[in-house]
Amino acid sequence: MTVHFIGAGPGAADLITVRGRDRIAACPVCLHAGSLVAPEILGWCPPGARIVDTAPLDLDAIVAEIEAAHALGQDVARLHSGDLSIWSALAEQMRRLDRLGIPYTVTPGVPAFAAAAALLRRELTVPGVAQSVVLTRTPGRASAMPERETLAAFAATGATLALHLSIHVTDTVAAELMPFYGAHCPAAVVFRASWPDERVIAGTLATIAAQVAEAGIERTALILVGPALGAEGFRESALYAADYDRRFRPGGAVGTEPA
Repeated sequence: MTVHFIGAGPGAADLITVRGRDRIAACPVCLHAGSLVAPEILGWCPPGARIVDTAPLDLDAIVAEIEAAHALGQDVARLHSGDLSIWSALAEQMRRLDRLGIPYTVTPGVPAFAAAAALLRRELTVPGVAQSVVLTRTPGRASAMPERETLAAFAATGATLALHLSIHVTDTVAAELMPFYGAHCPAAVVFRASWPDERVIAGTLATIAAQVAEAGIERTALILVGPALGAEGFRESALYAADYDRRFRPGGAVGTEPA
């Protein structure tokens, strides 16, 4: 018996990996994260599968479901939205399973920030503008922020910021970031990227809070901030330059470094 932790992607059923889909189809038990997982994905469960919405369950109850499946020798598909590497509570579940001696695998998924960038049709790392993306959040009831992980510290780098779980404090976020990026820095809020009701609000740090308030968006949205979101006159990467020498296209100028 194995528990398969699966990143179900940002919303749209066809944005799950082939591996994730196949593992769902092979598991007689499926534990999924409520409204954050598209109903179409649950359609891949085999006939007669036990399907449990874990939204109303605490960690003890979730582990109890896994233990029950383990006792019956039944594989479990444990679905989380987005990708499991960030804000998924994966670490605490794996720790419990390690203590119980229950084996598990981890299948990655398309993260929300990637789906948001695709909807915006923007690259988050642009030559000469930004070469880093910071995935962060503001403090919440579930998790406090470590003392050194402040918006000011991240903003000082000039990187593209992807703020999760922070839509309810968009005004605070904008106010804290303006001294570093400027009032006219591009900002965007992406609501439920890849879902049928997906929505984009594009503005600047000076306008985005009022735009979000007017739209009435209060949850399931990502805030993106940084010059890369509006970059136009940037230089092209050396990677595809005619004189750039690399292993699979030799003959260019030796010693040139990619952007």
